[in-house]
Order: sequence, then C-alpha cells, then structure tokens
Amino acid sequence: MKVSDKNKYKNSFKKELIKFSETLKKYVSTERGDWTVKGFIDTYKNIYTISSDTKIVSKILEIHIFPQILQFAENIGYQIVIAEKQNYYPDLSFVNKNNDEIKFAVDIKTTFRRNDSSVGFTLGSHGAYFKERDKKKNIQFPYNKYSGHFVLGVIYTRIDFNDEKDGKIYSVDELKEGNEKLIRKVGAREVTEVKNLKSITSVIKNFDFFAAEKWEIASDFQGSHNTANIGCSISLEDLKNENGVFSKLGENWFDEYWINYGLITHKGKKITNLKDYLDFKGRKDLWEKITTKILRNK
Repeated sequence: MKVSDKNKYKNSFKKELIKFSETLKKYVSTERGDWTVKGFIDTYKNIYTISSDTKIVSKILEIHIFPQILQFAENIGYQIVIAEKQNYYPDLSFVNKNNDEIKFAVDIKTTFRRNDSSVGFTLGSHGAYFKERDKKKNIQFPYNKYSGHFVLGVIYTRIDFNDEKDGKIYSVDELKEGNEKLIRKVGAREVTEVKNLKSITSVIKNFDFFAAEKWEIASDFQGSHNTANIGCSISLEDLKNENGVFSKLGENWFDEYWINYGLITHKGKKITNLKDYLDFKGRKDLWEKITTKILRNK
C-alpha cells in the first residue's frame, strides 16, 4: 500500500479519535464534574467507596469507558484486538475491517493533575519491540505493522481522603425497596446512611480527555529511572496542542532518537537529551525547533 494511502487512513482515524475523546467527559461525569462511579455495590445494596489509589482508579476508569470504545470502533469500521498479556503493547489494536493491513496502536493513559498546569505519564517502551520493529516481543503486532501510534488520555483531579473517610460503607435510601432496614455494621465497619448516590463524594473529578499521536507529545527523557519507558512530562496547554519536544522536528527524529537513547557516547558522556543528540548528528541548526516548555521530573 502506498504511503499516501496509509496517511489518509491515519489522518481519518486521528480525526475520529480526537472527536470521540471529546465525548467522554460527559459520559463519565456528573453536571458538577464529579465521577459518576461512586463505589462497589454488594447484594445487600451497600456501597463501598473506592480507594483514591491511582492504580485502582486507572483500572476502573478503563473499564468504565471500554463499552464506549467498542462502540466507537464499530462506528468507524474497525475491530479491536486487546493485548494478549498484561505487559504487551499496546492496550488496544484497532484493525480496519475492510483492510487488515491498516492497524493503529492505542494506549489508554490516565493521570492526575500535578498542579493546575501540568501532567506526567509514560508512553511505552523504547526497548526491544521499539528497536526491532519487525519482531513480536511484548507487542501484539510488530511495531512496523501499525500505521500510527496513539494515546487516548484521561486527566483528572484526585480527591485525597483521610483515613476516616477512605473506604467508607454507605446505605443509600434511593436503592431501598419498601421497609428495608439499615444494616448498621458490616463486620466491624459502620454503615453510613445517605439519601442518594450523588451525596457520596467521588474520589476523582474535573476530567479532561485527549487523543494524540505518541511522538507529538513525547519528552526526550525516560518516564522512569528503572525501566526503558518514553517519558511525557508536559503542560496541559502543550498536551492539548500536541506540542511535545519532537513536534516541530517530526516522527523520524523521534524514532531515531529513542532507538539510540543512552547507547551513543558524545563528548565523553552518553546521550540522554535531544539537544546533545542533534549536536552529535551535526544538526545544531535544528536546536531552534526543539520545544522547550517540556517539564522535567525533578
């Protein structure tokens, strides 16, 4: 297939994914901006609140929006292949129903606001499957079989509970039938009676959803010290505008840099930043194209 034809598919998919991401805020939040998920319910209609732990919140958020993702794929003529193993890339592979040569990698990323203006997360490995792009190690399909690599992201504000409020159990009046009596305790834990579900405080609120190509929002440093993950530490404004450090240089520079990250020595030190890499390549003329508003983790 011609590169121009693949680009048409890619541009169309990206446009639809961005449009879809803009619909999700209304789906997951109340009119006040609170998360519509309040907790888990048991057979006695007790509501157990969710921990604000980011791993728990992330997994439940993914489950919450997954039916919408399936419907989205169906609407645009794609089927979804879920990663076979937990550590495989990507989370979701979108395969065109009419042309299975067209595949798009989509990772779901959830993160809380560090402050009012920035977020940080990782964008997948720059290790084996990223370097050996025709192999299938820890990846659903070989990297070079994907026509594009995308992030579907969720940003939220976390509500930090104290120990007293975290893990509470509620009995909700609007769930009761007839003359059901309140169960005062579950084990040693008190049950709090409330009138409706909305009165239970959500653990997260104020959602922003976005969709972007991975290379356009990437940083030039790792997202963690002990794993080979591409970092993304960026202002919210630059994130929404896909204004990452490589955005004015192009995807080829992103690929080349991360394939060689930490493997080349230049002027007596290993190269782990984009400015040094461009210097090594004799392209100081491109320094002015490096977006400088990326926020490094301290």
